[in-house]
Amino acid sequence: MFSSFRELAKCNPFFSPFQAQCEGRAPAKDGALVPTRNLGAAAASDEGDSCEFGSAKYYALCGFGGILSCGLTHTAIVPLDLVKCRIQVDPGKYKNLIHGLRLTFTEEGGRALAKGWAPTFIGYSLQGLGKFGFYEVFKVFYGGLLGEEYCYTYRTSLYLAASASAEFFADILLAPWEATKVRIQTMPGFANTLREGLPKIYNAEGINGLYKGLPPLWMRQIPYTMMKFACFERTVEALYKHVVPKPRADCNKAEQLVVTFVAGYIAGVFCAIVSHPADSVVSKLNNDKGSTAMQAAKDLGMKGKSFYLTLYKSSLQQVQEVWK
Repeated sequence: MFSSFRELAKCNPFFSPFQAQCEGRAPAKDGALVPTRNLGAAAASDEGDSCEFGSAKYYALCGFGGILSCGLTHTAIVPLDLVKCRIQVDPGKYKNLIHGLRLTFTEEGGRALAKGWAPTFIGYSLQGLGKFGFYEVFKVFYGGLLGEEYCYTYRTSLYLAASASAEFFADILLAPWEATKVRIQTMPGFANTLREGLPKIYNAEGINGLYKGLPPLWMRQIPYTMMKFACFERTVEALYKHVVPKPRADCNKAEQLVVTFVAGYIAGVFCAIVSHPADSVVSKLNNDKGSTAMQAAKDLGMKGKSFYLTLYKSSLQQVQEVWK
């Protein structure tokens, strides 16, 4: 299964963009799924593969790429995330991004803008491990259930199903750290560090306090991830078809990288649109002790002044994560 599905998987533009090719060529000698195409989109050539597709090392490398892409990028924009969460929880005090940054700096100093960096780094590193690692696992698993022909015909549906399944488990890894991060950032006097905040939540509310934000986290992240993969893939295809004046195989690395960045930014915008309502609920729910997801949504009215900040933050993260 791996040898045949390997050819299909390589046509996925979520891999490295540098060697993507879909031009016609002679029939494959090994009886590949689509012998009239070169589906080696982005992986290394067969002769130069660093590991076998579907092997334990392959999954480990994908997971490690997720750790780097998610953990580092989310940590790098903690100040934006801090202001976004404060706007969602207390929109009366924090009017917008610039006002929030200035007010935080004036009241708490420059170091306050980095509040929550530790749970952000750990939590989103674990989420990246699950998101990108499990995505490859589920893609191969579902591909085996569908069979070779349907894998190619319904490959977008395959990517959607695999990404949703991966994000389901990735958010279980993220939830405790997200709960701690939000409280550190939005509850003055609660805690200043991860070592102080995490035990305080557990001692006061038990394991439920760390995981009560999981359902809205699923509501935020699963559509986000499905949109990210599907929109990114279709945008890349559309750019090469309607915008780039030459086939992908004729583009150099710099040109392909530009296409990747543009597609990543566009996908990030759509990700923010579908995930913003649940994102607001997550921040409100983790901030209010004893609150439920329905109560948080009711209090917010499914509105918020942080939409454009969420949109910018999401699109920036998406551009950075395509480096996976």
